[in-house]
Order: sequence, then C-alpha cells, then structure tokens
Amino acid sequence: MDDVLLLTLLNSTPMVDGVRTDTLDLEADDQALLRDGRDTLQDVVRGARPAAALTPYLRGVVSHPSIDNGRLTWTVEATSARTLLVRAIAAWDELERTRPGRLRPCANTECALFLLDRSKSNSARWCSMASCGNKLKARRHYQRKTAGPHDDRPA
Repeated sequence: MDDVLLLTLLNSTPMVDGVRTDTLDLEADDQALLRDGRDTLQDVVRGARPAAALTPYLRGVVSHPSIDNGRLTWTVEATSARTLLVRAIAAWDELERTRPGRLRPCANTECALFLLDRSKSNSARWCSMASCGNKLKARRHYQRKTAGPHDDRPA
C-alpha cells in the first residue's frame, strides 16, 4: 500500500511560521494537477468535500495487472504527476475500506498536517507528539496554572 506516498502528499502543505507553505517540487506542468488533486484529497479527508470530488482525477485512468512475487499488482498508465495522484487516491481508498477513521487531520488547529493512527486504541490526536502534542499540553497546563481560582465558573 502507498500510505507513505499518501501521507507525503497530504502533508506537503505544512504551517511554517504560521503560514501554510506548499512544499511540492515538480515541473510546472505536473504541479497544477498534483496541487489541485492534493487540495481536493485534503478536503475529502477533513470531511469538507465528498469522496466523489476525487472522480475527475480518476477519469480515463488505465491500469495493467501483473503478478509479482505471487501477488497481484496494478500499474497505472499516466503522466508522472497523475500516476502519483492516482496512487495516493487508491491508498486513501484502501485505508478507508480496511482501516476506517485511521487517517485524519492533526487535532492541533494551528497545524495543517495529517496522521495515520496505527495505535491499537485508535486514539492518536496529533501528527507528532513531540511538536503538536506537547505544545497543546503545555499551553493547557499554563492556562490552568495562570487562571485564578474562580476563572472557571460560568459567567
């Protein structure tokens, strides 16, 4: 499965100094299609658009089956950018079918990254505990410590 490719594509718009930054580095012809497809896929994973929004990227795609090491594999026949996008969409589809709910956006609202939760309990919230998780926990701790004794009463 291409889950590494999928996460790499989804996570190619990180927040840098509070600004969403595009890190895709392809030839100009390939960038427009891949960026548009990536943005659509990000919206689908976030629940902002239906899965059917990915259909235009799959129209006309041809794939050829072969047997490699006793396993069925499919090779997509398309331009390099479209092949990457189709492989990422196929990986997303496989995750949705085999591990629903495991691919999701980071719970840090100041982060634009996604995570694939591989934990047994399916309870991971952050793309990285070292960055997003610790920042949010430290912020909540600071807010609790600096709040006055009556600050948590309803107004």
